[in-house]
Amino acid sequence: MMIRSAQLADAKAIRDIYQPYVTDTAITFEVDVPTVREFEKRITQTLAHFPYLVAEEEGVVVGYAYASTYYARAAYDWTVELSIYIYKEARGKGIGSALYDALEEELKARGFLRYLACIALPNEASIAMHEKRGYVQVAHFPKIGYKFDQWHDIVWMQKSLEGPTTFLKK
Repeated sequence: MMIRSAQLADAKAIRDIYQPYVTDTAITFEVDVPTVREFEKRITQTLAHFPYLVAEEEGVVVGYAYASTYYARAAYDWTVELSIYIYKEARGKGIGSALYDALEEELKARGFLRYLACIALPNEASIAMHEKRGYVQVAHFPKIGYKFDQWHDIVWMQKSLEGPTTFLKK
């Protein structure tokens, strides 16, 4: 497996990984699958400020992870929200952990110290992965998202690092 920075040429593969999360689950609260062009835009916008990584096996993108702005205020410049999606048939092979290792390493190198993950419930696999990595639940919002004719809760999990007192904007 190889982990590398996402490229615009990965947009279709990323969309294909994401599509069943939109159409079949409440893991994401998007209800319409974004277009390939929308994913190209998301990749470009993310890479302007944050890492956007893909995992490849034998030249095929099987997962991706990226960081994004938690909240657009200067006081939150140390904090990012992380997202990860793995191709259904590739789950359980350690791809998620490898992607998070690389993502967290890159974020730490850039000076980010607070990592947040928003997880729609139920999603025991994601909660277990985050707990294993040192994340702790810091919030629970009941019945916050409505999808598939029912309400869904979300939890926020956070991992905090110690670090410098000046922000390294890259």
